[in-house]
Amino acid sequence: MTTDSPVTSTPLLQVRNLRTSFNTPDGKITAVAGVSFDVNHGETLGLVGESGCGKSVSALSIMRLVPNPPGIIEDGEVIFEGVDLLKVSDKEMQGVRGAGIGMIFQEPMSSLNPVLTIGRQITEPLEEHLGLKRAAAENRAAELLEMVGIADSRQRLSDHPHQLSGGQRQRVMIAIALSCEPKLLIADEATTALDVTIQAQILELMKNLTSQLGTALLIITHNLGIIARYADRLNVMYAGKIRESGTAEQVYLRPGHPYTVGLLNSVPRLDRPASERLDPIPGEIPDPANLPSGCAFRPRCRWATAECEISEPVLEQVGDRQMVACYESNTVADSVEVAWR
Repeated sequence: MTTDSPVTSTPLLQVRNLRTSFNTPDGKITAVAGVSFDVNHGETLGLVGESGCGKSVSALSIMRLVPNPPGIIEDGEVIFEGVDLLKVSDKEMQGVRGAGIGMIFQEPMSSLNPVLTIGRQITEPLEEHLGLKRAAAENRAAELLEMVGIADSRQRLSDHPHQLSGGQRQRVMIAIALSCEPKLLIADEATTALDVTIQAQILELMKNLTSQLGTALLIITHNLGIIARYADRLNVMYAGKIRESGTAEQVYLRPGHPYTVGLLNSVPRLDRPASERLDPIPGEIPDPANLPSGCAFRPRCRWATAECEISEPVLEQVGDRQMVACYESNTVADSVEVAWR
């Protein structure tokens, strides 16, 4: 678990009160409900939570890739290097994507263009953002493939995505995302579709490359083990909002939100018998179109009180750099034994 990172006083990325919704036949659904967080220069930030909590929509909102219709970014600021990306023109935003912020998507087979060669998909951003000529771009593309561990890189440039394995396709996605040496790399469930061994290789590759290039890394995942190993800080999302944030060490050793506790206690432990049952979170994720009153996690929470039904708690500081949105955060932290202690 890392605790130090090279940061400067002004964050590289500042997300403020981001709100994104979707118009559906059943009405408007708010997928991201006022999310705020920072990403510092050179650090690795984790964004964790169950499927449907708003992690990926937050990333797509940052990149202004939310499909409209049905989606719309209703409010907020996304300030990258001092510029609000929600206010720039489409052409200016195209210049940010790839050159300023790179993104690795969840499934490379659906993200890579099946009719274009690997080489063309790597050289295009090099020509567009860096102004390289075709020959220079192809040389750089071959170097990038070697950098991400693909052998016979020159020959691979003429391959199409279907000719590569899942791990190789993900490495190509990393090469494309890092081709213009962006200041920020967003990895959205980048290893979900890969087997465990390849997952570890890809994660180590991303971490090493971002360290070499001084690139900040935003890891979006539901895998708490990934966050424990690679993240400096993390935000825990539930029902479109951040419920807890802090350094990885703080949150894992003394979680203050019942949802965070549930996530940690649902992880298998190697120091306990294999026959021992896990402690799952009861209930289901609420319908975003019909959220419960007060705290959205209340129906699944063993510490819920009458106050939790009346009003929704806001993020409040409970320690150095740690914030929790829970009325019973101290009680929760003092009364649980999580798997990571």
